[in-house]
Amino acid sequence: MTSAYEKLLSPGKIGNVTTRNRVIKTGAGVMMWHEDDTVMRDEVLAFYEGMARGGTGLIIVESPTVDYPAGCRWRDRYRLDDDKFIPGMAQIAEVIHKHGCPTFMQMNHDGTWQVNLPFVPDPPYTGLPYAASEVVVPCDTDFHNEVPHSLTIPEIEDVVQKFAQCALRAKKAGFDGVDINASSSHLLHNFLSPFWNRRTDIYGGSAENRSRFTCQVVSEIKRLCGADFPVTVCINGLEVGQICGVDDKTCITNETAKEHAHFIEKAGADGIMVRSHWIGYHEAAYLCDALFFPEAPIPLEDFPKEYYTEGKGAGANMNLAAGVKSAVNIPVIVVGRLDMDLGEQILTEGKADFIGMTRRLHADPNYMNKVKEGRLDDIAPCTGCDNCLGSKRCRINALMGLPVNTIEKADKKKKVLVIGGGPSGMEAARVSALRGHDVTLIEKQTILGGLLPIAAMVKGSHPEDVTLIIKYLSGQIRKLGVKVQLGKEADVATIQQLKPDVVYVATGAQQTIPNIKGIDRKDVVAGGDLHNKLKFYARFFTPYTLRALTKMYMPGIGKNVVVIGGALQGCELAEFLVKRGRCVTIVEKSDKLGEGMVEALFGYMNIWFKKKGVRTITGVREFVSIDDRGLTIITKEGIKQTLKADTYVSALPLTAKPDLATALQGKVPELYALGDCAQPGLIADAVGTGLRTARTV
Repeated sequence: MTSAYEKLLSPGKIGNVTTRNRVIKTGAGVMMWHEDDTVMRDEVLAFYEGMARGGTGLIIVESPTVDYPAGCRWRDRYRLDDDKFIPGMAQIAEVIHKHGCPTFMQMNHDGTWQVNLPFVPDPPYTGLPYAASEVVVPCDTDFHNEVPHSLTIPEIEDVVQKFAQCALRAKKAGFDGVDINASSSHLLHNFLSPFWNRRTDIYGGSAENRSRFTCQVVSEIKRLCGADFPVTVCINGLEVGQICGVDDKTCITNETAKEHAHFIEKAGADGIMVRSHWIGYHEAAYLCDALFFPEAPIPLEDFPKEYYTEGKGAGANMNLAAGVKSAVNIPVIVVGRLDMDLGEQILTEGKADFIGMTRRLHADPNYMNKVKEGRLDDIAPCTGCDNCLGSKRCRINALMGLPVNTIEKADKKKKVLVIGGGPSGMEAARVSALRGHDVTLIEKQTILGGLLPIAAMVKGSHPEDVTLIIKYLSGQIRKLGVKVQLGKEADVATIQQLKPDVVYVATGAQQTIPNIKGIDRKDVVAGGDLHNKLKFYARFFTPYTLRALTKMYMPGIGKNVVVIGGALQGCELAEFLVKRGRCVTIVEKSDKLGEGMVEALFGYMNIWFKKKGVRTITGVREFVSIDDRGLTIITKEGIKQTLKADTYVSALPLTAKPDLATALQGKVPELYALGDCAQPGLIADAVGTGLRTARTV
């Protein structure tokens, strides 16, 4: 046992269930399933099995639908409102138990969410939302912009029964307990909150009355499933409304949350999980680090004093959990961008009894085994990109979303040559080495990482620290015995001399030069040229040192800048420039900015753009020319418009560069083009193609 993590690695107890350690995989959803499923998909089983095999203390499986259709807002969820769905959930419980890991199933009710969500084109439910009272928030970023139906007492009692029956089905499926989600902005939270709940009957008014709905759910589950069937309840330890103009004093305070926890314990709950909620910033409530992207939405001095801000999301809820722990005698679980170090600290300080994690376990399902074995350098890092919660995949763990969760040894050892040391090339080298091949990697630059150091300089270390990807992959390939040759360019002749059995070409992409008259002017900075300059400086400075230096000096970038291209590359460049005092306009041919960004993060960036006065022009029909008057465009309305600036920066997505792969056709036994040189994409695409290809060779 690693002594530095003695408390984290110690067994725990929730009701009659003993956990292997103090880390709990929380019930955050990745939605790899569908409402029509009655048996479990292989990719779901592989996903949960990986974390069970990897040493996680307790796994909470994400919530299936409890009340169909009123209780869900999208179709990418399994159902458990009928016995016919039990066998599918039983498959998950079985595959988790196979590795000696206990498992709970979460239950939640989306009832309060508006039905017509902009990102759900085909909602399963078209009636009125359910709520405690007819309260709405006139806030574009909130999900409660439709006047809801205030539940009657018989309707509340019916929902209580649906929760309890669902818990009984979970027990029949083999789950060791259930977790009730009364947090976020879901139905049970709506009743707990004094802001949302304006009722005057037995379900409104006092903290005891507002807790009644949740307490009845707990009590009825205990009645149906037995007093010894564990039930945990996830609550908001704080609710903040000021972003949407709501007085925080009218919401759940930490003192209010302590009262809720007291009554929930009294109802029979075996544990309390603590998180927080920000009205209007739903995703940032459970992705605490996203609350600080691109910057905190309110001044730090205006944050509630109990909300920990120094970690920019990491540990945000730990003081809230400590408050709740002081009011109950059952275990308290805390969540919020936690890792092994912060987890050990929280346990040592007595602020919580269990540490909830999700994204770190997505990035490395073997996280806890590696902590236990002291193999900390082998832990695949979560960089907080949030792809897992948006696209059902992970940037660093490309096995996520696949029907398999292991990399097996190859039947025959081969001589493998990887050309290119970016994320795709390094991942292909790593996987090839794990499969037992003899691997050499050649990179023409003097450092590994491809464009990752440049991405790190632009993005910064928060919320996405992509330098961790370079450190991890480069460390792994060297540890696995990959022969790395830097500062060497490989051509066809060089490759043939090495006589490889397999060649992976991962040489990256080339810049996209827009067809605009005047694009070669001195006041135009091409993205590729900018990359080359930064690559040169990256030889001498770390990405973050280089980023800091750009706050003092950025040659060739004037005060007023037009960014040509509004996909991920253009938006992140615009953010970078605004934070360096530039006035920025983004022009984009698509009707929407942010292609390639996680939807929630782009939403927060777009809000920030508006605050900072960033001008955005989408649906551009044509970029006509750049001359002394400026960049002339044809808008989507067909109007010719000229935008004057000091500098024009091309930030278009890259273009494939298959030259070397094409030249090698028929000249080596096996040839594969990987990553951007075949199909430019995101980091997750590059790592994904590296793993998926190398895993079968």
